[in-house]
Amino acid sequence: MDFPAALFPSWLTLAANGLALPLLAAIAWSVPWRSLSPTALNAWMGACVLDLAMWLLRAGLQPGLSFHLLGAALFTLLMGPRLALLALALVQAALAAAGQADWHGLGLNWLATVCPAVAVAAAGLRLARRFLPPHLFVYVFVNGFLAGGVSLFVAAGCGTLLLGAAGAYPWEALLEDSLLFYFLLAWSEAFTTGLLLAILVVYKPQWVATFDDARYLGVRSGRR
Repeated sequence: MDFPAALFPSWLTLAANGLALPLLAAIAWSVPWRSLSPTALNAWMGACVLDLAMWLLRAGLQPGLSFHLLGAALFTLLMGPRLALLALALVQAALAAAGQADWHGLGLNWLATVCPAVAVAAAGLRLARRFLPPHLFVYVFVNGFLAGGVSLFVAAGCGTLLLGAAGAYPWEALLEDSLLFYFLLAWSEAFTTGLLLAILVVYKPQWVATFDDARYLGVRSGRR
């Protein structure tokens, strides 16, 4: 979703930006940048470029109701929730710099859609590790496919609630029309996340920070 600031009261967008900026600064401060390997940083920057392309391939019925893949679950699995939140904020800033998003609405977009999606993906990973067997299929299907689809639909639901509460669109139109499109889009998000994750854990497992060879494959000799 891409919320133009004009759809919301000015105090709400100002408050959202005022909350998002210190949160992002705190997250960036907490990341151990010096301990990250060059491979991890290159993968992070490459994922940002790929996700930017995914966000640009979007369609929309009305302002604030754009349909595009989110990539939150994949980012969370690749680099953890903190770097995922920073990466998606960077993607949104790049869109605004290119004139494809509203600068004043970035904080609201990040808080209302990115944060819930990353939280769902991170929670799904923790629950799977605690209650499900350490199997590669569980990692790819549950944390990739299932969490990918759910994370996008939760983000869309939060955005829909925000638009409805602000009176931007009638509740009937939001619930009957837009949520159906987001439900269908969630399957594309699930398939894309699961497919890319499966490819990465096979060919580039060192790029996936949450994947452990010893846990999921029984490999003790280190990553490939």
